[in-house]
Amino acid sequence: MKQISTALVKAQIAFQPALKNSVNPHFRSKYVDLASCVESVISALNANGIFLFQTTSEHPDGIVCETSFLHESGERLDCGKLFFPAPKHDPQGFMSCLTYIRRASLMAATGQAPEDDDGNAAVQKAPSKVNIIDHLAAIEGSANSDELTKVYKIAHDACQGDQALIGQIIFAKKKRIEKAKKEQANG
Repeated sequence: MKQISTALVKAQIAFQPALKNSVNPHFRSKYVDLASCVESVISALNANGIFLFQTTSEHPDGIVCETSFLHESGERLDCGKLFFPAPKHDPQGFMSCLTYIRRASLMAATGQAPEDDDGNAAVQKAPSKVNIIDHLAAIEGSANSDELTKVYKIAHDACQGDQALIGQIIFAKKKRIEKAKKEQANG
């Protein structure tokens, strides 16, 4: 482990700061996104003969991720597995969790410490699926455009800024509008 250790020390000296280049609209705060974390270290790592990679493992309740460094000498350093629960068990929930965990694992492995981040979003309670299903049903069952506008606003507010759920609400509204147009054309 002598060569990879020496190379990691040299690389860390050359790490750039991870810039807060993204905005969390829900909390109106800036944070360091995954791309910025990678960009701040990758050149220094590569210049010192180190390949950065992250592996993930299946878990029914979330994501397991491990950041590793492979030196050109063949020496490898695995930085430990990290588990994050997925707040929602759908593709958007798991992809959001994957982004958070990759960023957290990389920052821990490289010693990056941002001033703040959008971690509050990771611990926010997701709206109940039963409530969202009820809202989707209300949108689908709306009798006219005024009622659709009203139930859509209520449903949108119930999503509490969750972009995946908002996407479902928007899609349901579009479907209801298309259905109304077809009914009007046929009737």
